Amino acid sequence: MNLRQLRYFCEVVDAGSAAEAANRLFVAPTAISMQLGQLESLLGAPVFDRSRRPMTLTATGQFLYPRAKDLLAQMRRLDEEARAIAAGNLGWLGIGFTRSAIFSILPAAVQRFREQHPDVHLDPLELLSEHQPAQLRRGRIDVGISRYVGEFERPADLHYTTLFEDPFVAAVPLQSPLAQRRAIAARELDALPLIQYPKDPQSGFASHMVTALRDAGAHPTPGHEAIEIHTALGLVAAGLGFTLVGASVAAPNRTDVAFVPIDDLRVRATLVAVTRAGTPSPVIDAFVAALAASHDGVKPR
Repeated sequence: MNLRQLRYFCEVVDAGSAAEAANRLFVAPTAISMQLGQLESLLGAPVFDRSRRPMTLTATGQFLYPRAKDLLAQMRRLDEEARAIAAGNLGWLGIGFTRSAIFSILPAAVQRFREQHPDVHLDPLELLSEHQPAQLRRGRIDVGISRYVGEFERPADLHYTTLFEDPFVAAVPLQSPLAQRRAIAARELDALPLIQYPKDPQSGFASHMVTALRDAGAHPTPGHEAIEIHTALGLVAAGLGFTLVGASVAAPNRTDVAFVPIDDLRVRATLVAVTRAGTPSPVIDAFVAALAASHDGVKPR
């Protein structure tokens, strides 16, 4: 299956006939028939019901058409943006970010950066901190927004800029008595199961969470495991346990969960911007500066 086959197929659907599609594409009708024949041969099924007039899509064609349209639209955007970047009319910046950054510095940083650099296309990609170094080295992203607990490895080929330290708070169900408290001790959380996240073999965040609680005198009981933070907070809202999040994540617009400071939990998360070392770039530096400046707008609860 190739793009020409998909383009001709979609044009036939949009035009209503192969003859009109050939006119629109400025090709011979035989070219349309040949590409459609090759496509159907690859799929092992017809995409048009030719026993009807006008032709209608088969089940295979109905499945293929919207997906092919989306793919062709993405290819057009890719072509336009790549040409603009090659001509020097558009910059590009790949940004990897942990999901928790959505709650804190990322939105403000993007807004600040776009005001200063409207001609740079931002390409955000959600990635766990542990997955960002590989994507930086591949060139898929240029800046990673990572969150680490405690000491972490800093490879020589990457540069780490500390953005801020984020204390942890407990996310507890609204129906829990702990939700009414101004602050709690870590051991008081033993009354609830611990919801751990993210569920990823490369992430050490969940184990750091358990260690931090034990160091503070708690004895957490393992509960559910969530793939990401939104799911973990949803499980908390359902009354299935508690979890730990950074204070910057404790967004005031979340009304189904209570966020309570933990007096004796000393461990903090460190938010860092990660870039490739030895490859200076004014655009990358400007985005890292926007991240640092946006910390002023983060108001931990």
